[in-house]
Amino acid sequence: MPTWIWYPGDFEVWLGNRFNNRRTERGAMFPPFWKQDSHWPTVEFTKIVELEEDEQITITAEGQFNFSVDGKLRYPHSQQMILKGEHKLSIKVWNQATPPSLFIEGKTIVTDSSWQVTYEDKIWIDENGVAHGSGIYVPVGSWNFNSPDTPPSSFHLPRKELLPMSKEQIFDEEKNPCGTLYDFGRETFGYLKVIRLGEGTVNIYYGESREEALDTEHCETLDILSSADMQRRADTSPDNWHYLLDSKAFRYVFIMPNATPYDDVAMDYEYAPFDEERTGTFRCSDEELNHIWEVAAYTMDLTTREFFVDGIKRDRWTWSGDAIQSYLMNYYLRFDTECVRRTIRQLRGKDPVTAHVNTIMDYTFYWFKSILDFYLYTGDLAFVREMWPKMVTLMEYVLSRTNADGMAEGQPDDWIFVDWVDFPMHKRGTLCFEQLLFCKALETMHTCSTLLGIDSHYGTLATNLLSKVRATFWSEERHAFLHAIEDGEMNEMVTKFPNMFAIIYGYASPEEQEAILRHVLLNEQVEAITTPYMRFYELEALCTMGRQASVLPEMKAYWGGMLHEGATTFWEKYIPSEYGTQHLAMYGRPYGKSLCHAWGASPIYILGKYFLGVTPTKAGYEEYEVRPCLGGLEWMEGSVLTPFGKIEVSVHPGSVTVRSDGGHGTLILGDRRIPIEGEVRIEV
Repeated sequence: MPTWIWYPGDFEVWLGNRFNNRRTERGAMFPPFWKQDSHWPTVEFTKIVELEEDEQITITAEGQFNFSVDGKLRYPHSQQMILKGEHKLSIKVWNQATPPSLFIEGKTIVTDSSWQVTYEDKIWIDENGVAHGSGIYVPVGSWNFNSPDTPPSSFHLPRKELLPMSKEQIFDEEKNPCGTLYDFGRETFGYLKVIRLGEGTVNIYYGESREEALDTEHCETLDILSSADMQRRADTSPDNWHYLLDSKAFRYVFIMPNATPYDDVAMDYEYAPFDEERTGTFRCSDEELNHIWEVAAYTMDLTTREFFVDGIKRDRWTWSGDAIQSYLMNYYLRFDTECVRRTIRQLRGKDPVTAHVNTIMDYTFYWFKSILDFYLYTGDLAFVREMWPKMVTLMEYVLSRTNADGMAEGQPDDWIFVDWVDFPMHKRGTLCFEQLLFCKALETMHTCSTLLGIDSHYGTLATNLLSKVRATFWSEERHAFLHAIEDGEMNEMVTKFPNMFAIIYGYASPEEQEAILRHVLLNEQVEAITTPYMRFYELEALCTMGRQASVLPEMKAYWGGMLHEGATTFWEKYIPSEYGTQHLAMYGRPYGKSLCHAWGASPIYILGKYFLGVTPTKAGYEEYEVRPCLGGLEWMEGSVLTPFGKIEVSVHPGSVTVRSDGGHGTLILGDRRIPIEGEVRIEV
């Protein structure tokens, strides 16, 4: 079957530029502050064909094109006759606006992954993904655009109309009506529609909270709509004239009509589709935890767009640190592997490398690990092969900036993020946290090179670095990894960040892990984590130590606390001691906090991996474990998606049942290891 093809990675680069430049602040566009690459404007596709009879083909291209057969140019008609015999077909496509793409349909000649492609660097990428003479392994770009009428540039998410749940007349201090507040019932994302606007303008103020929408001076997003705009972009139906505004995140919309009449408002809700029959699930004896899982799932659905986005109101950008958590949660919810691929490609961009991913050192290290995670959950070695050359050049950049001890140290043009913290914590010098992530990135390079049959020195680099990190930062006296070396001196501050990663990555011995648990993770004298971002890893470290019984009340207190504050999606940050509108503020702005943030949905991952206990142990769930842990629940049941279908787990008083659509599984109950063949039910 024919499909659209393009230079690999260019579709994601182009789509990412459109995506990342949609952010606005109070009506002003707000582009990302990192380098944005562009697609190659001229691309050549070629293939050698051998025909037993004459064949007519139809050529469709996104852009201007020329067509040659055996090196001879032809007039670029869309219909071309190719005579029987062996021929070399070549098509050059130029398009400055969108990625040059090609669709050819014939009896035997069709565009597919067997074509070669170049951007005129004289390196051809062939049907095996091999770029001749370069050692690069990248297949031609394609996806599921399988009709000449649906080129890559037509890609968009589906929409459906939603109406407000309620509306309220708002009065000023003198009791005069000044506008209408519309409530869509919960956080949402899409395009507001104003129906039949009269002459004049209306001011439209959006809010994730009621307070934000009504604060016309400080709300984060707004629109000013005029009747002239309406006339330019009205619906063609005279009975349903409306103006579709640019996409926004909101629950509340406050409209001040300035004496300008309009009929009503609605919205086109935009969403990433998924199969209702093929989705991860979780239910248990605790109704509050069920509510937490449902809100986390809705948070993930809202932040799953063309790419995995951080927050739908403010940044609306792809951030590698946010994305790696989205990938992991996605594996236990919708298993949208295409969105993972798109996001990883878009974040990496093109060579040469001139800065860290998103300019953040830790986010570069997360990017490496995300590729190995993807392979583990999907078994897609072709994607590892595709990304390998870009992994190599990015790691070369990282290694070129290490200090004399071979450790990663922030340079003046780097952002060392770690987390948003509410206590004094220097992020300069050589941070232990960064070295542990660096070790994992090097280990990822070693594992991927081994999978691809490539000799590399990354394993040795990882081993040597870990030895240095342990010798430098581990303190027997403090029972912890210390914070950083600053100006040649050890900063002996103890934080949770490096210590919980040492547990998750297996960089501490069992005895050291127990010491870290007592002296760091469960020590109230160590500064608390206040973002769901790092609580993700904190809870994972506790679950790794078998502390699900401690994690359950933590989830209920932290995520349940947001629900008690009225959250309909989970937030970028939550400090339980705050109250009222304090929960809305961040970055020095009264409504700067994102109330729908991807990293807030981590209970999906924790419950799927550490309570239901489903984990792949070989790539693509060829082998897997089910190690259920109630953690204080009376019962639970749920399902986890895999490349071959579902794994369903049910734990009730007296029995554990696991049903699987494939793979080779092992049910682990204490010291018992029971093979999973289709369905297994064990009395306990």
